[in-house]
Amino acid sequence: MARDELAGAIARLDREQVLSLLEERLQGGSKPMEIIGSLQEGMVEVGKLFEKGDFFLSELIFCGEIMKEAMAVLEPRLAAGERQYRGTVVIGTVKGDIHDLGKNIVVMLLKGAGYEVVDLGVDVAPERFVQAAREAKSPLVAMSMLLTSAMGTMKECVQAVKGSDLGAKVLIGGPIIDEKVMEFSGADYGSAIASDATRIAEKVFGTA
Repeated sequence: MARDELAGAIARLDREQVLSLLEERLQGGSKPMEIIGSLQEGMVEVGKLFEKGDFFLSELIFCGEIMKEAMAVLEPRLAAGERQYRGTVVIGTVKGDIHDLGKNIVVMLLKGAGYEVVDLGVDVAPERFVQAAREAKSPLVAMSMLLTSAMGTMKECVQAVKGSDLGAKVLIGGPIIDEKVMEFSGADYGSAIASDATRIAEKVFGTA
């Protein structure tokens, strides 16, 4: 199980402890991004338990509800202060996958960093990614995936964008993303860590 106390609380689906520790850390001066890192560590553990069959859809949904409560507290702090517009990012969960926990965190982080985000939701077809990127004139398309069964579809989505005339970079994200998945999909960037999205966006948009 996750080692960090807050991450462990998420992995145990202990809602009361998660909210208590979150408030305790905020009062103690912890930065919102640090807290999100702990929350995500727990989410990754929950995803692994789901993939192994130790957790079921009901546990996954409950984890999502806990995360929504936690992010409702953290989001205003992420968006605090004036932000300059940095560009537009298109994002969605690939076709065949309806999970949006990680995607929603990335959306909040990008918005907090000053990016406009076109959120296509879940179960997004390859052509929809291309259409949205064309309409938004976005140089970065982010794709989320939790289920290994959607691996083939993710590759189709990546290749649809890469094979178009858009010239957009593709970022794939999710707890199962590693070098092998990157090679298989052909994406430009990939990470299992939500907070990496802002770093990658800075690189693509030249705002680092």
